[in-house]
Amino acid sequence: MRYLPLTQPDRDAMLSVIGAGSIDDLFVDVPEAARLSGPIAGLPGHASELAVERHMTALARKNVVAGEVPFFLGAGAYRHHVPASVDHLIQRGEFLTAYTPYQPEIAQGTLQMLFEFQTQVARMLGTDVANASMYDGSTACWEAIGMARRITRKGKAILSGGLHPHYVSVAKTMAKYTGDQLETATPALSAETDVEALIAAIDADTSCVVVQYPDILGRITDLTPLADACHANKALLIAVVTEPVALGAITAPGEMDADIVVGEGQSLGVGLQFGGPYVGLMGCKEKYIRQMPGRFCGETVDADGRRGFVLTLSTREQHIRREKATSNICTNSGLCALAFSVHMTLLGEAGLRRLAAINHAAACRAADRLSQVPGVELVTESFFNEFTVRLPVEARPVVRTLADRGILAGVSLGRLYPGEAALANGLIVAVTETTSAEDIETLAAALEEVLA
Repeated sequence: MRYLPLTQPDRDAMLSVIGAGSIDDLFVDVPEAARLSGPIAGLPGHASELAVERHMTALARKNVVAGEVPFFLGAGAYRHHVPASVDHLIQRGEFLTAYTPYQPEIAQGTLQMLFEFQTQVARMLGTDVANASMYDGSTACWEAIGMARRITRKGKAILSGGLHPHYVSVAKTMAKYTGDQLETATPALSAETDVEALIAAIDADTSCVVVQYPDILGRITDLTPLADACHANKALLIAVVTEPVALGAITAPGEMDADIVVGEGQSLGVGLQFGGPYVGLMGCKEKYIRQMPGRFCGETVDADGRRGFVLTLSTREQHIRREKATSNICTNSGLCALAFSVHMTLLGEAGLRRLAAINHAAACRAADRLSQVPGVELVTESFFNEFTVRLPVEARPVVRTLADRGILAGVSLGRLYPGEAALANGLIVAVTETTSAEDIETLAAALEEVLA
């Protein structure tokens, strides 16, 4: 495909048709502070393809490869072993080049895959139904809040302090345009969750309560009392899962009567990939299915009685009247959903439970060892594969020092919550099946040295 730049007369003609005086008029909704006033400082001018390749290769060499150093990063994106067969299968031409099934009857393979994905996600989340995926966990969280507004016809959402701050940020951005009122908080650096405070905050205007499970500090709590309190006030409980492997070991939110369960599916099949693309998960009670965004694939039979798959629901603007669309999400994360489904199929229920057990056991060993480091205090008492410790000093400089030594020690709370002095010493540590006993000892020894 050739690049054919527009001439100035071309641009003038296009602007005239849409009634804009200049290119700048197209960006009036972008805040002035976010607009470029000139060339990007430090960005070089054009160069040859060979020169650009050399430059980008040199930059790439500066990256730290996750598998080559002790790796304890988490907080919403986790390093797990992805079997080679996952990558092999998703690169088959039939899947890799498949496009959005506008004509479902000729996309039976894609539809069957999505149907299996929905089944796996619904069983994992403990919900009656699941859709064919969302873009990622954070936007799925917002879609759930919007869904709760449509169902309850109320506009106040209470967000737990334990909800990932990036998810909160996405919700705040979207709420500016919908008028939803969001009540937010920051987490307390303690073993106690804010479930009791959330229950006390629910009132007649509440559309939903959003809680992460396990939460940003790795804490796990029974969601049943919160679900009961929500339903007593005709509100919905939305549970957010950022580490789906945890559901191989702990009770699924849907089984604790959560109305909508959303999550990030990156842990299974997708890999870290510098932060994306990822795959959002979404399930709910069957009675709310027509308020869910995105797509649903269903199973049926054709005129000859043969098994087939169809696009049962597709509440998107292109398919129905715009004002009736539940969301403007245009499609589903097809290839990442396929990777998730292939990995889940390879594991099976027994394999997922074994993987979860390995993760939890490794995290317990790490928590015990780090607790032996002078000055380090374990904050999270009940956790899966991620926990928070309190250091005797600010965590961000410690993380930076250890990174310079080739140890990715975790995510500092000061990075997630800048300006919150009470959280500055907190460090979130994630441990998976890829973490060796040697990695744990290396981190503990380095912490002892840095904190001495």
